[in-house]
Amino acid sequence: MPVKTFQDLQVWQKAHRLVLFTYEITKTFPREEQYGLVGQLRRAAASIPANIAEGYKRSGSNDYARFINVADASLEETKYHLILARDLSYITPDRYYEAFALCDEVSKMLNGLYRALTGKKNKP
Repeated sequence: MPVKTFQDLQVWQKAHRLVLFTYEITKTFPREEQYGLVGQLRRAAASIPANIAEGYKRSGSNDYARFINVADASLEETKYHLILARDLSYITPDRYYEAFALCDEVSKMLNGLYRALTGKKNKP
């Protein structure tokens, strides 16, 4: 099936699932974290598919690749916040591993898209 919108991209779909999962798990965080870790984790996660979508509409592959790189950086930030949430016992180990597995899938897809756009094997 041809890609007509950013929503057709499998990487965007997977990243969107990560955002939904992030919102689900942060609902149980302590109230005092509402404007701290909850906000940071949700913003970092939401930035991933948002940058994929914005990059999709850019005119050149180099510009698109730059947004994919930003999405990947937001993914790394999301991973750190998940580690912190686990270490603070805000999420169970099972939920942490579930989130991290989703992060790993998105990471592989972002790297593949970056390579396809740039022809480079690895990011700088």
